[in-house]
Amino acid sequence: MQAESDTQRGHGAPGIGPRDASRYDRLFANRAAAVKSSAMRDLMALSEQPEIISLAGGFPDTESFPIDIYAEVVAAVQTGFRASSLQYGPTEGLWELREKIVEVMAHEGAFTRPDDVLITTGGQQAIDLSVRTFVDPGDVVLAEGPTYPGAVPCFTTYEAEVEHVPMDEDGLRIDLLEERLDTLDRRGVRPKLLYTIPNFHNPAGVTMSLERRERLVRIAHERELLVVEDNPYGQIRFEGENLPSLWELDDGEGWVIYLSTFSKILAPGVRVGWVAAPPPVLRKMNLGKQAADLCSSTFTQRFIVEYMRRFDWREHVARLNDVYRNRRDTMLRALDEEMPAEVEWSHPKGGLFLWATLPEPLDTTELLAEATRDERVAFVPGRGAFLDGQGGRSMRLNFSGASEPLIAEGIARLGRSVTRQLELARQLFGDQ
Repeated sequence: MQAESDTQRGHGAPGIGPRDASRYDRLFANRAAAVKSSAMRDLMALSEQPEIISLAGGFPDTESFPIDIYAEVVAAVQTGFRASSLQYGPTEGLWELREKIVEVMAHEGAFTRPDDVLITTGGQQAIDLSVRTFVDPGDVVLAEGPTYPGAVPCFTTYEAEVEHVPMDEDGLRIDLLEERLDTLDRRGVRPKLLYTIPNFHNPAGVTMSLERRERLVRIAHERELLVVEDNPYGQIRFEGENLPSLWELDDGEGWVIYLSTFSKILAPGVRVGWVAAPPPVLRKMNLGKQAADLCSSTFTQRFIVEYMRRFDWREHVARLNDVYRNRRDTMLRALDEEMPAEVEWSHPKGGLFLWATLPEPLDTTELLAEATRDERVAFVPGRGAFLDGQGGRSMRLNFSGASEPLIAEGIARLGRSVTRQLELARQLFGDQ
């Protein structure tokens, strides 16, 4: 009977319940109604179509992970840790992995202790826990404009009032941040935190200058402003010198919370990230994580530990950086060749993305519809990186997830769409 029931639920079986959500409207929590989807998640299904060239997702290059190393590490986990890797683990994560994370952070000059580290299920959970731990409905959160599209659902889930602070080629405009803080202070409003990506910003592709980092940390100390430093791309550098992290500049004062992930320096499929924070903060985050998933995957944590015991992760990152540097250069050349002169874009020194802006009156949400339909190429529209309606003329382009020939072809296709829309705008509105 069970087999028959399962068969009945297979392909061709009717769906469960009504497709109309009205039955549940009175039951949904208020925060569920306010949640905004991540723009890049919305594009995943579309991007998986084989005829689509996707410049949308932030996919690292997992093809470059050597198959023999993968097999050796899996065998080591299976042989030495089969039972424990299949078991629940501590919420804060394996001690051995937290020791390895201390080494990874130290490579960038961000020094900490294993006791100050909490393992998370990817960097996304690290962001979620940071917002969940501090933000009540209606609290003001400051974020760069644009901000990471994946952080948008976290802000909206916990009903934060997000105020964007503009950026330029040197990252967050600290002068405008101070103006915003002064304005909020006059209103009697104290923001709960500032969320920032100082290195190779997603989606803007820019890096915060040393002068601005130092000034930001001084402001955090003087105004008691909590800064959440999201640093998934710090190791993905193609040129220039490493800059000190905000965590390092904070010098143990406890006004910076540091987030990162193995998704970009190893593989996103392991779904392992981390938070470094003062003990009182980690205790609260630990409770929030217990409610979410009890613990991150013990198997993948053990995989990372055994990998790092046997191999130099820095060599793997160096190989990735060579691949990504070539792909970035291919995209920049293609943009120069294929885009109308009115289009502008950032020139990232690392990371996975660049940010392109079209002239008035073009809109990238409308452009995406045409580009996917007529040219079979996808990107992330800029509005997905704002919570206040900005970003209509901008778009995020990823250069890590496609081969160099596909990048060149994708930009050529996108250039044709932009050119058509710009010519139509000129016919309708004339030169403005």
